[in-house]
Amino acid sequence: MPRDLDLDPGPRVPRYLVRFSTRKLPRLLTDTLVIGSGVAGLRAAIEASRFGKVVVVTKTTAAECNTHYAQGGIAAALSPHDAIESHVADTLQAGQGICDRRIVRLVVARGIPSVREIIDWGARFDTRRGELHFTREGGHSMPRILHAGGDATGQELERALLEKVASVPQIQLLEKTFVVDLLTQNGACHGALLHDEAHGLRVLYAASTILASGGLGCVYRETTNPSVATGDGMACSLRAGATLQDMEFVQFHPTTLYVAGASRSLISEAVRGEGALLRDHGGKRFMPELHEQAELAPRDVVSRGIIRQMKLTGDTSAFLDLTHLPAERVRRRFPTLWELCATYGIDISKEPIPVRPSAHYMVGGVRINARAETRVAGLYACGEAASSGLHGANRLGSNSLLEGLVFGEIAGREAGRRLRAIGPAAETPIACDRPSLKPPPNTDLLDVKNSLRSLMWRSVGVEREDYGLREALSQIEFWYRYFLEREFERPEGWELGNLLTVANAITRAALARTETRGVHYRTDFPERDDARWTRHSRQTRKE
Repeated sequence: MPRDLDLDPGPRVPRYLVRFSTRKLPRLLTDTLVIGSGVAGLRAAIEASRFGKVVVVTKTTAAECNTHYAQGGIAAALSPHDAIESHVADTLQAGQGICDRRIVRLVVARGIPSVREIIDWGARFDTRRGELHFTREGGHSMPRILHAGGDATGQELERALLEKVASVPQIQLLEKTFVVDLLTQNGACHGALLHDEAHGLRVLYAASTILASGGLGCVYRETTNPSVATGDGMACSLRAGATLQDMEFVQFHPTTLYVAGASRSLISEAVRGEGALLRDHGGKRFMPELHEQAELAPRDVVSRGIIRQMKLTGDTSAFLDLTHLPAERVRRRFPTLWELCATYGIDISKEPIPVRPSAHYMVGGVRINARAETRVAGLYACGEAASSGLHGANRLGSNSLLEGLVFGEIAGREAGRRLRAIGPAAETPIACDRPSLKPPPNTDLLDVKNSLRSLMWRSVGVEREDYGLREALSQIEFWYRYFLEREFERPEGWELGNLLTVANAITRAALARTETRGVHYRTDFPERDDARWTRHSRQTRKE
């Protein structure tokens, strides 16, 4: 197997986004800082609270995260008809040769007691005749997907975890708080620089910091992610010295509602698992000719199938057809989808739903080991922000919530062990006296953000090729240098800097990987190249 490839991360930019001195700012102390309030962050906080005080920081409200919008479910080999080996095999198959087998087995095996635990904490999964009801999704060889509220699984997990967190006095939640940067000295993380409207900048020192900040879907024009998913955690980790891994692997969900003026709402894979069919504008099914599993093929295959058919027919979408299924069954199983489509005048019992792919999940992220450790001492990562080796080149549907539970617990426990080993956080003096280059007064940040998102969708999206990637990288590098070298005073400017950082990382990795594997599809290199590319890509900031 070839060695992992270390990529040039691009133009050098300042270590911190703003000038500061910790001596001159208000200071807080905690034992463990958790950044993010999705399934991974909350599970990490619960585990870390067994060892000491925990502060959870979240950018808006605690419930506004990717977990909340996860519809399909959580995969676990809990059925008496299922087996760990089967779940492992399906995950490896989807990952196309670059999964870490040890991590896959770890997550699949530990996922079983993790799901049972959250049920004990009050999570209410759907049942049938008194037994847990399992459904099947694309890439899974059998039904193993637990769901809640029909198609509101993420909401239910978030509710149960937030209730559990509220019952733990050791956990403090700071909402509407932006993490500007991680604080590091001598290769170790000492906490974070925070900003909120009431206090401005302040310092939070921590013995251990757990990054669970979610994904970066909003770097693309078409995305299923909420507006908070701007890659902040990955960007500030890169600036702090952590390694980003496999950033070329962005998963596009095949089916999101496509109505002009509407947000790109996710239509769960479980809908196809229940029998929905994909058709073009003329009513023709097209997936059976592309893959033996047809509509239940892995997500990358279905996404490319839809794009291909749209090009052949000249349409702006394909159509998801449930009209052949019993209407009452559909309404009971997918109440959220039923109501969503009705809002736009679509009766899904009588007419198909217009759909097209959208950016959904970052398969890569901050490189971690089996103990959730990054290369920065005291900094851990879990959930979508991390790259553990579980997903390889393509995440298997409903494995993300499972990974969040398992690695959230691991990160919380390892942070607690570090606390016991090194003791409480100390007020370490840290300062940054970067050049004070202010942006021009009439800079339109929203215009730059929208231009970046359109560029990423057009040139670094479902299909990629050399010329488009190079053109995109040239433009991104221009913005990247210009805006990262300037000091902003508001979250809007810092968020743009983070978006440019992850866009740069994605595009560089996509350009370097001259093959097609998983969610990374190169039209100019359409074949998988195991001899050269059975390896990971890595990017680490130059000192």
